[in-house]
Amino acid sequence: MRKRFTSMALLVGLLIFLVSSVNALTKGIYITQSTLENTKLITYLIENAKKVGITTFVVDMDKPSKRYQQNIALLKQNNIIYVARVVVFPGGATPDLMHSMSYREKKYALVQTAVNYGANQIQLDYIRYNTKQPPSSHNAEDVLAVIQWFKDKLAAQNIPLQIDVFGIASFGESRYIGHNIPLFAKTVDVLCPMVYPSHYEPFREHAVTPYETVLTSLKHVRKQFNNNTPFKLNPYIELSNYRYPLSHEKKMKYIYAQIQAVQDSGADGWYAWSPHNYYDLLFKVMAAYPVK
Repeated sequence: MRKRFTSMALLVGLLIFLVSSVNALTKGIYITQSTLENTKLITYLIENAKKVGITTFVVDMDKPSKRYQQNIALLKQNNIIYVARVVVFPGGATPDLMHSMSYREKKYALVQTAVNYGANQIQLDYIRYNTKQPPSSHNAEDVLAVIQWFKDKLAAQNIPLQIDVFGIASFGESRYIGHNIPLFAKTVDVLCPMVYPSHYEPFREHAVTPYETVLTSLKHVRKQFNNNTPFKLNPYIELSNYRYPLSHEKKMKYIYAQIQAVQDSGADGWYAWSPHNYYDLLFKVMAAYPVK
C-alpha cells in the first residue's frame, strides 16, 4: 500500500512538473558581444540569472571570435538557451540597402556563424526602413521579403526565427518603417515587440503607467489575431525610463509592473533590455516579487 502511495505521489509530482514546464514563461536578458566575451562577467550573469529562473540569453552576434564561441559553451553547460541577435539594418534601411542581395548575404554570414556556434534561435533586429522613408504599405511588403529570405534559409536547418518590431506596431501597421504584424505573422516563429513605456507618447503619462502601457500593447497584438497568435509573443521590456530618472524603489516597481503586464496579457514570455547589461536590479525584483 505504501509503495502504491509513493508511486502515485511521484506520478502526480511528475505531472505537475511537466505542466508547469510547459506553461512556464520564457524569461531572458539581452547580452552584448563584449559582455559575452568577458568570462568573469558572463559567469556572474549566468549564476545570478539561474537563481531567479532566467533561462534565455539574447546575445549580439557582431563578428566571429574564438572567445565568443568558447563562452557560448558556458551558456550551454548551464542549460541557458542561446538566441543570437543580428542587427540587419542599423538605423533602418534605405531602399537600395533593403533590396541589396550582397548586403543580405553579408548579414546572413553572421547568422550562419551563430548557428554554427550553437544558436537555438535567431533574432533579427532593425529589420525595417529608416524613419525618413515615405509612408507606404509597400514598405512592409519589402521588409517581409527580407524576413522570408532569412526564414527560408533557417527553416532548412530547423532554426526558429524571431523578429523585433516597434511597440507602436502593436496597434496597427507602421507605414514609414514597414512594420505590419499580420503581414509578417506566418513568416516568424517568435515576435518581439519592443513595448518600452519610454517610447510611447505622451511620454510622462506612459512613464507612470508602465503596467497599462505594456498590457494594452500586447492585448492589441493578440486582438489582431482574435487572441490566437500564430507565433510566440516575447516582448522586450525596459529596466529604466531614460526620460525620467527613478529612485531605486520606484525603479523596482517600474520593472515589476512590466513583468506583471506580460504575465497578465497571455504572452509567452519576455526579454529584459539593458543596453549596458546591468541586471542586478532585475535579479532583485525577481527574487522579491512573485514571477511566473
